[in-house]
Amino acid sequence: MVKRRQPTARQMRLATELRRLREAAGLNSRQAAALLGVGPAQITHIESALAGVSEQRLRRLASHYACTDEEFIDALVAMATDRTRGWWEEYRGLLPTSFLDLSELEHHARFLRHVAILYVPGLLQTEDYSRAVFSSRLPELTREELELRIQHRKARQEFTIPYEAVIHESALRIRVSDRATSRAQLTRLVELSEADHITVRVIPFDLDGFASASSTMTYVGGPLSKLDTVVRDALHGSAFIDSEAQLNTYRTSFRKVEVASLEPEQSREFIHRLAKEL
Repeated sequence: MVKRRQPTARQMRLATELRRLREAAGLNSRQAAALLGVGPAQITHIESALAGVSEQRLRRLASHYACTDEEFIDALVAMATDRTRGWWEEYRGLLPTSFLDLSELEHHARFLRHVAILYVPGLLQTEDYSRAVFSSRLPELTREELELRIQHRKARQEFTIPYEAVIHESALRIRVSDRATSRAQLTRLVELSEADHITVRVIPFDLDGFASASSTMTYVGGPLSKLDTVVRDALHGSAFIDSEAQLNTYRTSFRKVEVASLEPEQSREFIHRLAKEL
């Protein structure tokens, strides 16, 4: 068995779900290993994403764990057997792994939702806006690091799945660079908001009912709701959240933010007015 050196977030999620199934069945790793006919170390490696698992073994484990949710099992099998080498792999070793993990999540997502408070969401940024945001990072990036991040962000923007962004007025008004960059970004937002798969909503400063949401988040829809993921920015990369209790909290939070925002057409007009002011 070849051990992985650095599992991806998707591989870690599969491992986590298998551990949760085992624990729900009331079995320890030694008991699970005996049922599968392997050593306890192999179960440990599978549940820490240091080793993969075949479809046959995964289905046997699910059976031993008395999991009868066939749709869920099929989704786990798809995660375990997927050998896709996505475009993001060309950046491995060049960018932090959290960048690649996010790209992989987005690639497999059914839908994306984003709440933005200080910056326009990355998937909707112009190149100049992205450059200004990345240039402000500390410690400062080298020219090569900066260009790699911009190229990677532009590649992420080639998505076609449903995407809904709720953007606070503060993110629209903060000038990450100069007036021209801000105007071009707002104009681009208006254009993107007209795409069939993109919905942009705005929360103005003077709109009531915003207390329920105070931070940025990305909600990534999985093949099943129980395989959804929330991505939060952290000091050293991104935090990937997947417990059902936390997911329910973020689902509720997004619904409240959505209710507190302007309708898409009103939002488009609002952004257009801001662009004209510049």
